[in-house]
Amino acid sequence: MANIRDLKTRYTSIGNIAQITGAMEMVATTKLRRFQDRAIASRPYAEQIGRLIQNLASAVDGGSHPLFEEKAVKRRAVLVITSNRGLCGSYNSNLFAKVKEHRDQHEGEELHYFVIGKKGMSFLPKRGYDVQFYLEDLNLEKVSFREAARVAQGGQRLFLDRGYDCLDVIYTAFQSASRFEAVSFQFLPMVPDQGDSREGRSQDYILEPSPGVIFDSLVPKYLETRMFNALIESLASEFAMRRISMKNATEAANDMKDDLQKLYNRARQERITKELLEIVGGAEALRG
Repeated sequence: MANIRDLKTRYTSIGNIAQITGAMEMVATTKLRRFQDRAIASRPYAEQIGRLIQNLASAVDGGSHPLFEEKAVKRRAVLVITSNRGLCGSYNSNLFAKVKEHRDQHEGEELHYFVIGKKGMSFLPKRGYDVQFYLEDLNLEKVSFREAARVAQGGQRLFLDRGYDCLDVIYTAFQSASRFEAVSFQFLPMVPDQGDSREGRSQDYILEPSPGVIFDSLVPKYLETRMFNALIESLASEFAMRRISMKNATEAANDMKDDLQKLYNRARQERITKELLEIVGGAEALRG
């Protein structure tokens, strides 16, 4: 049987851990609510501006726009959005599994990686991924639309001026507080929606100024909004996973406390019984 003092020390230590993980769960829950609202609020605008671009693409021959120009892919840039901190369960490991799957899918291409988040920077270079740039100054918890716009503009420069044929983004898409998934999507070149027929849509609008001017203004704005949405959804997913992890850790600590309490009570009862037996034995010896 374990020493009573050791059991009491372990019980106290695990109780302290449960308090810490419980506090971290509360913090993660509070931040999740804030960023979840921002992630959900950014979706309708991104979806609507995306539909408008698809409608205008038929009017101005969107395929001739440089950001729509599809090429044979030889050099592919990949933006990977990870977290700065740990204690968020399988959030980063799921993301890295998606990165590996993406690399396997594009074997034979020259892949260059651009990383957001300390965890990605500590993982990818050590495993042979060619990391070209680390966005060290970007703090997702304080990210603004202006900072997301700068990231999107940097992606456009990679595609237009740096010789990359394609730019993909790998991030964690937020669906609900308990559902999130590591995904990848093609950021550039933009791919026209093949599911909807756009024939004749442009005739439903009177456009001022010209469709081309509107198109040139809307496409960068859509890319900036799409990037902002990816960053915010990644952050919301991180806090959702951290909330779940801390909740599980707190429950596990409480279960361990219950087990230790039972061991402590048993050890204490055995010690009391032993002491009583010694007293009785001593009394019998004196009586004899």
